[in-house]
Amino acid sequence: MLNPGPTTETEKYFENMLSMTFNCSLWQDNSMSVKRFAFARFSEVTEQCFLLFTLILLMFLASLTGNALITTAIWTNPVLHTPMYFFLANLSLLEIGYTCSVTPKMLQNLVSEARGISREGCATQMFFFAFFGISECCLLAAMAFDRYMAICSPLHYATRMSRGVCVHLAMVSWGVGCMVAWARPTIFSPWTSVAPAAVFVAATLCISSPFLLIIASYGRILAAVLSMPSPEGRRKALSTCSSHLLVVTLFYGSASVTYLRPKASHSPGIDKLLALSYTVVTSMLNPIIYSLRNKEVKAALRRTLGKKKVLAHR
Repeated sequence: MLNPGPTTETEKYFENMLSMTFNCSLWQDNSMSVKRFAFARFSEVTEQCFLLFTLILLMFLASLTGNALITTAIWTNPVLHTPMYFFLANLSLLEIGYTCSVTPKMLQNLVSEARGISREGCATQMFFFAFFGISECCLLAAMAFDRYMAICSPLHYATRMSRGVCVHLAMVSWGVGCMVAWARPTIFSPWTSVAPAAVFVAATLCISSPFLLIIASYGRILAAVLSMPSPEGRRKALSTCSSHLLVVTLFYGSASVTYLRPKASHSPGIDKLLALSYTVVTSMLNPIIYSLRNKEVKAALRRTLGKKKVLAHR
């Protein structure tokens, strides 16, 4: 017989986090002492599940295609080999990993009766979800710093944002995400000595610190832009930041609404929609934001697609 609910404080901590992130709950088979996680369906109506499956699948494929195209366009077009586009390529790679860490299981859950996941499988999924998510937080801060250097210190931009500096910033972003993500799944082991509260604090710092750096960077950028004498110069400077600002707003906005809402306002329906928003919708919108608002990216995408058409006809 299955008894729902966690049995330790550690499990309670993770059940709360998992229920908001993946819409799942913990259950235990007392006869075998094996714990698994059961995912909650978006809907119990079969027709609605298939409709949602089709919608999420299309968004998932659009996200993968868009981010893959942007990454390919940047790496294959020398004109885009600049710090800003280097970070954008890394962001697209993170978005691919971020959405792939959750969406396939979400799709399976919509059309399959097997809605459980093992303790180890859940730990693995959580590792990659935290890895890509926290790495993206840090990378967004690096992108804000890049815009700060380009606008506030244009004469020293080329030397201070050299290729080596950009590579180091990207490596730090990926590295921080990996370290924090590695600490989280170890708590699923009964032999671990890592306290859930310590991991929670570390994860919070790794999310809030980049956000504060982004705010500080844009505070300096705004001050520099307002001091420019030319309206055209102000418009041009702000236009280089608009796409990044919109992406930051989507990323942090959806996460804040999900995790910082009062407990009384949580409901299964709203939590499911929010989970869908920040795992699939945001990743799908990012390539659109950067391609629609950037002439260089659009031109590079046309060249990349043109090359693929030529190769296909050979």
